[in-house]
Amino acid sequence: MVDQRTLAYINLYAVLGTLENLCELDPAADALLTNKKPISIGFEIKGGPSATLTFKNGRCRMEQGVEDCDVKLPFSSCEKFNGLLDGTVTPVPSKGFAHIKFLLKEFTPLTDLLAKYMRPNPEDLKDEEFFRISTTLMFYTIAVAIAQIANNDKVGKFTANLIVDGDIEMSIVNGPAATLRAKNGRIVALKRAPENPRAIMRFESIQLARDLFDGKINAVATIGTGKITMKGMISMLDNLNRLLDRVAFYLA
Repeated sequence: MVDQRTLAYINLYAVLGTLENLCELDPAADALLTNKKPISIGFEIKGGPSATLTFKNGRCRMEQGVEDCDVKLPFSSCEKFNGLLDGTVTPVPSKGFAHIKFLLKEFTPLTDLLAKYMRPNPEDLKDEEFFRISTTLMFYTIAVAIAQIANNDKVGKFTANLIVDGDIEMSIVNGPAATLRAKNGRIVALKRAPENPRAIMRFESIQLARDLFDGKINAVATIGTGKITMKGMISMLDNLNRLLDRVAFYLA
């Protein structure tokens, strides 16, 4: 069974957090925010995470906490917040009613655009640029989701405790890269390559990464072909693969 608290962490930091990258990659997202006054939206989930998305100069930045947000969206439970992502819950701001227009005219279209990339129409994926953006966004979402599962999911925490301290590189050749920093049984995801990784998981191409993310190919079998490079401390990579399996469970 999906743990709703873990899912809330994934939905906030991994899914909504990917708005940072969407605004960098798609001019349409940039255009929704350009020439707008800076504004920040805080998400406060009882019994779960809290974070603020700040929109400024066509870009987006997520930070933990809701102390300085212009608009605050409170949720009485992790289940309620998860309902926001699946479209069954409409939040009511506890702060910033004057900014309702931004929520309706800019923020909602922005999340709709993200959903278009994250759950794409097969026809859209035939466009090379759409495919690149969609797969890049999926890559970052998965990287951050790994950390949330490692730190919150019961099975994930057990696995994370088996990972020695150090940085793991997860990357796509000529594409995005992420650092999964393990320390004291917890993992932090950084959306950049590590300087001195103890282990590396590198996909040969963006097409290969996409096929793996979509479940079209088997990771173990692909490693045997050399299309996925795995080197360094193998125990770290074995446990990373276990966490990836949990990501598929939560993001299916």
